[in-house]
Amino acid sequence: MITRIEIDGFKTFRSFQMDFAPFTVIAGTNASGKSNVFDALRLISKIGKTSLREAFSEQRGEAFEQFTLFSNGERANKISFCVELLVDSEVRDNWGGKESLKYTRLRYRLIVIRRLNNLGFEDLFIEHESLYPIRPQSDKWLKGYIPPSKVARWRPKVGAGRRSIPYIDTLEDGKYDKKSVKIYQDGRPGSGKEFPIDKMTQTALSAANSVELRHILAAREEMISWKFLQLNPAELRKPSPRMASDVVSSTGANLASTLFRMKNEDRSVLKYISRTLNALLPDFIEVEVDEQPEQNQYVIYLKDNDGRRFSSRVLSEGTLRLLSLCILKYDSRHKGALCYEEPENGVHAFRLAIVCELLKELTTNFTEDTSGSMPLRQIIVNTHSPIVIKETLNAKDSQVYVWFSRLITKIVEINGSKTDFKATSILPVVSVKSLQAELFDYISTNQRGLSAYEADKLLNSIDHEIESLSR
Repeated sequence: MITRIEIDGFKTFRSFQMDFAPFTVIAGTNASGKSNVFDALRLISKIGKTSLREAFSEQRGEAFEQFTLFSNGERANKISFCVELLVDSEVRDNWGGKESLKYTRLRYRLIVIRRLNNLGFEDLFIEHESLYPIRPQSDKWLKGYIPPSKVARWRPKVGAGRRSIPYIDTLEDGKYDKKSVKIYQDGRPGSGKEFPIDKMTQTALSAANSVELRHILAAREEMISWKFLQLNPAELRKPSPRMASDVVSSTGANLASTLFRMKNEDRSVLKYISRTLNALLPDFIEVEVDEQPEQNQYVIYLKDNDGRRFSSRVLSEGTLRLLSLCILKYDSRHKGALCYEEPENGVHAFRLAIVCELLKELTTNFTEDTSGSMPLRQIIVNTHSPIVIKETLNAKDSQVYVWFSRLITKIVEINGSKTDFKATSILPVVSVKSLQAELFDYISTNQRGLSAYEADKLLNSIDHEIESLSR
């Protein structure tokens, strides 16, 4: 679970800080910078498993275009990311290894610079990389979101012999008489592994694939598990080949094969999915998935009140979007952060209240009983719908956090001269009555909350939207 991000030098971000709840809503008008938050998370996720060049090449724009552009035409020469995480207390690798973690709260920092390589071409290099545990006494996020009676379930108690060294660190004068990145092995004596930083084409984090480096592996697995949902109606409608993956992809592919696997794991799951979908779409009473050996595929069907069956091939985009969320809710394999851009798309405005409730149910609720095996699940929504904003605020739930994104002009000094640029600013949206200073004491004073006037203007726009729908 992502609990905090700090960004500098990436696109519209300058000294940017943002905290996340289990259910986080990022609101704002078009071109306010809210999509850039998803871009930053997507890049961090990619860096966890690929080289720098490949990770940057898969983002919007060329690599150099992702460095902040200032009004004078110059660009930042470095990008700094820092993410704080809550990870599961147990980690597994692909070889059957399993280990328990000493710390489940981790802070990862990465600085990427652009400069000329030895061939005279601009290239990407790592300037700094580190992974540290977050000490319990300084963990304000955990104190704000997890009740004291539930803390032990998510953060194991650390006794004597507290760790004094990081899991990954950058040394100014290392083994090779130059700057290097060092990996320290968990809980075992030895000097660890050290790499000259100017030779690294990918992060040390991305190299962890065994429980021998369990804390590094846990951080990596968390980052690469982040899913960026961009549901494609064409993919949602397709039957799944029997040899397809049985996990729903970011585009919605493999929906039928995922449901077929879930049905084999627990036949009652179709009943639960049907009930949830029926609450959203009363005309449909049953969800089914058929295996068709002659076509070598699986197909999803919905049954309506009249007993008619409709295959996924003829269902509307809105219906398929809601069905996807219902399936994810009951899929035992689904965990990690789900980043969902504009969930209002393809869904009627009068259904959005139920959609918001369903999204909330897709998150881990730290206030509930956690005696069983509860996966870490998180929803991060990007929206410009006043309905989504108002419904999430009306929930008045401590597990929900609403932010408002906007662009502001910032003055910066570059190479000794001042210039400006449009930077993303993000403010928590809270009503005056519900504002509790103790939950925001880790936010700087000038970021304490969106003004009452701005919040009212934003939320009252829902009345105009509903009125136009009713005409």
